[in-house]
Amino acid sequence: MASKLEQLRSMTTVVADTGDIEAVARLKPVDCTTNPTIVLKALGTPMFADAVDEAVKWGNSQTGSSDAVVAAVADRLAISVGAALVGLVPGRVSTEVDADLSFDTKASIEKAHQIIAAYKDRGIERDRILIKLASTWEGIRAAEVLQKEGIDCNLTLLFNKAQAVACADAGAFLISPFVGRILDWYKKSTGKDYTPEEDPGVLSVRDIYAYYKTHGIDTIVMGASFRNTGEIEALAGCDRLTISPNLLDELEKDTGTLTRKLSPETVSAQPKLDIDEKTFRWMLNEDAMATEKIAEGIRAFAKDLGALRAMVAQRLQRAAA
Repeated sequence: MASKLEQLRSMTTVVADTGDIEAVARLKPVDCTTNPTIVLKALGTPMFADAVDEAVKWGNSQTGSSDAVVAAVADRLAISVGAALVGLVPGRVSTEVDADLSFDTKASIEKAHQIIAAYKDRGIERDRILIKLASTWEGIRAAEVLQKEGIDCNLTLLFNKAQAVACADAGAFLISPFVGRILDWYKKSTGKDYTPEEDPGVLSVRDIYAYYKTHGIDTIVMGASFRNTGEIEALAGCDRLTISPNLLDELEKDTGTLTRKLSPETVSAQPKLDIDEKTFRWMLNEDAMATEKIAEGIRAFAKDLGALRAMVAQRLQRAAA
């Protein structure tokens, strides 16, 4: 009997949610997603010791303010992790725009251009990269501009249908609706345990998937942030799922039958929604879970970006001493 991972691959594109090079080589996902947390963890492994040394040496040859040099070295290291992953997967690698730019459309666009240029300097073209942006109103507007320029985007930290509709209207290549973080909020709020079929994160992704398929929207739905394999199995058939190595391993070891849960042919029809900025902000305001989790996610990514830059600053100081 084929493993559940093999069965899942027959109906869903499997993406690895990791910067662990050994895990990617072993599990052979189509794509990889990264974020500041994943990059920071990857750079702490021996595999990237040479990349860190190279970036620090490069940084000490740069001019400008110390903060600017630190930020540039941190960016260089994030690209090093992404470039290593590009060499292992046949598809795309997502690289995240700085979390502290989540409410700045112009700066997000500029940072995206810098990321694409940095990959090109390493011989990696834009068709192998997804620019990852928070699904704020400003992030979605940045994605709209970038998509028109031929730069494909992954809209992350997505917890609410208004975000999903706005992303589709902007022509986003892909969205990453979070599952596990939604479950976390509801478990804490209600004190209740949820089965996969009751899981609020699973139901949110199913709802978004049905809306997209009802209206022929090309934007890819990629479920993310899983807490257990039950959530993954409940979304079997979704366009893509980005999964951590430990959960991929669990699916690889399980030889039970995996039933397809999502299919374009079986969704329930949904009415079209018109989402302007006022409606977008109001719908988020009325959704305590989404409001809290977006803010929490941006803060967490910003904190890890700060930790990465602090590590870089220390290494630059030591190397210059």
